[in-house]
Amino acid sequence: MSKIKQVLSVNFGKIQPDSVEEYVKAGGYEALKKAFSMEPVAIINEVKAAKLLGRGGAAYPAGSKWEQLYEIQEFPKYIVCNADEGEPGTFKDKMLLEKDPLRVIEGMTIAGKVFNSHEGYIYIRGEYRKIQKVFQSALDNAEKAGYLGNNILGTDFSFKIHIMTGAGAYVCGENSALLNSTEGKVGRPRIKPPHLAEVGLFLMPTLVNNVESFANVPTIVLVGGDEYLSYGTPDSGGTKLVCLSGHAANRGVYEVPFGVTLRDIIFDEEIGGGVANGGKLKFYHLGGQSGPIGFPEQLDTAYCCKVMRNNGLSVGSGAVVVLDESVCIIDYLKSVTEFFIHESCGKCVPCREGNTQLQFILDKFSKGTATEADFALMKKLSTTMAKASFCGLGQAATTALDSCLKYRKAEFEAHLNKQCPAGVCFTNEEGGE
Repeated sequence: MSKIKQVLSVNFGKIQPDSVEEYVKAGGYEALKKAFSMEPVAIINEVKAAKLLGRGGAAYPAGSKWEQLYEIQEFPKYIVCNADEGEPGTFKDKMLLEKDPLRVIEGMTIAGKVFNSHEGYIYIRGEYRKIQKVFQSALDNAEKAGYLGNNILGTDFSFKIHIMTGAGAYVCGENSALLNSTEGKVGRPRIKPPHLAEVGLFLMPTLVNNVESFANVPTIVLVGGDEYLSYGTPDSGGTKLVCLSGHAANRGVYEVPFGVTLRDIIFDEEIGGGVANGGKLKFYHLGGQSGPIGFPEQLDTAYCCKVMRNNGLSVGSGAVVVLDESVCIIDYLKSVTEFFIHESCGKCVPCREGNTQLQFILDKFSKGTATEADFALMKKLSTTMAKASFCGLGQAATTALDSCLKYRKAEFEAHLNKQCPAGVCFTNEEGGE
């Protein structure tokens, strides 16, 4: 039985991305028409029933977020789509924006109708410049066809979507930093509370969802929340776009129902196809650089937000970076830490200085100069960063390190004796490998 279920990806490669005519022939905009005949609360209840968990990484229940915003009486309200896909190993939003942008636009428009919002913004990372042109063309065509802009479908409801361009800052993937950047301010996170539902874009109530989250909305409205939930597990409704990279034999984006196992994702012939060039799996990094690292003994874990979390793993953004035995864990963690040093906004000391100190200690391990005391120091730094960093970037920067210290401490210990299991370190030193 196939482990792939096409819901979001059903139009990929089958329609011209910016063609409203082809999108409508494929069933597009039927959900928007249905939404106009429904009460806003009914749509929110369907999103809740679907158990749609945010697809940007945090897996926050979308229905609860929608309900919170709906109960706020202040207007105007804004709809914002987070398309600042900066998490390494993640490129599923790119596929949606590039191959089926009208699905995302339809989802945002339905949200606009629910909250009686007339302005929407999509913040697209600067590296996706060519995709921005495709998306703008789709917006223009939707407006010409009467599915966007003034008096949508001949009603008195109007909704416009504006494209905002990021400039490559990873921290702007954090929703409040994204809103600051959209307003023309420095892209740094805000203090919360107040939450964005109360004080968001231009200090007004705001809904911020991920590209994939919005893309699911038309399906939920069309088939109903219960049907959508049945595609996945009782705790994680629907499907997930998974990004396979690294040493995976079949790199790319695959849509799977929640409930398949990590083994299915990495080794099923229709999906990952195992490790490239006949290699042996050593570990895999889940959900981007800020996610945990998994190991072969955890492969039979169900790909479900709750089950993964209970096993110390995470779905996160959907990234699955596969690494074979040629990779040194210490070297890999150094590259992760270098990424966070580069992307830290510098606002808080725990993140700004903590990552630099972790890099220094990891470098000692790679050179064989670390000591037993460095284990305690790394754990202390990790705890401090997780508890005291201002935003999720610093709080999650040591997640990968923590996974390796818990399950592969022996590899660190080998480096104390100038032994690298991957044969990468110490190769040029006398007496080395």
